[in-house]
Amino acid sequence: MIKGLAIMRRRKVVVRKEEPPRKTTTNSSLTITTVRYGECQRNHAASSGGYVVDGCREFMASGEEGTSGALACAACGCHRNFHRREVETEVVSECSSPNNSSSRA
Repeated sequence: MIKGLAIMRRRKVVVRKEEPPRKTTTNSSLTITTVRYGECQRNHAASSGGYVVDGCREFMASGEEGTSGALACAACGCHRNFHRREVETEVVSECSSPNNSSSRA
């Protein structure tokens, strides 16, 4: 090691948050998950030590679902993994109220 020169290591920490399954008293519930891919984050100047993105704002598949073109962006040509992933989860449930039987006398 050269005196005065320190080697710096970069670490990437990924934190995943998962909610435990909830116990509900409803008759039925449905979870709808929508995945959307936003702007491209590919660094085109990584090999030269710079940082340049292409400005693609949203992923548009260049082919039909199930084909290899479905993973390539029609706008910038990058793979879908370079685009920011946005996950939206919605829980839809049908609530049922207990029967209120009251007698009138």
